[in-house]
Amino acid sequence: MSLRLCAANIALVVALIVCGDTDAAAAQSRIASATSIRCTFPRGAVGTWKPDGALEAVVRSASLVLRFDTIDTDSGTAQLRNGTVGSEVTARLAEGYLHFMQSFRTGPLYTTTVFDVGAKDGKLRAVHSRHEYFAVPLPGATSSPEQYYGECEILR
Repeated sequence: MSLRLCAANIALVVALIVCGDTDAAAAQSRIASATSIRCTFPRGAVGTWKPDGALEAVVRSASLVLRFDTIDTDSGTAQLRNGTVGSEVTARLAEGYLHFMQSFRTGPLYTTTVFDVGAKDGKLRAVHSRHEYFAVPLPGATSSPEQYYGECEILR
């Protein structure tokens, strides 16, 4: 391989690395500065195991709304607002992803991920998962693993 061809290949690799890092930084900038986000999830899936061990998943309409305030990714904290009730959650920013995690002392884990990818009207795609299971379903409560799909808007 000639020295000129080798130098051209190195320049190309360096350009790809630099551009990749720049794209990741630009993508992260929208959600990196957000301090308040409102998410709506109009569709969800519920998974469960039947008594015979068979798996079942059902997709359905949903009306889940979550609001995350006082987001501080440097300290890794945020407030999840549900009406007038607030809960402390963990916030983690990583290359175009903004994760919120809520771990309950009773065992369940809820996660919400906001992707710095546009859905429509300037909103961002998002997914919310609930890792919870009760052998006997509780009406009106999360009793089986659930995952919701929707979008978020940056309020501040």
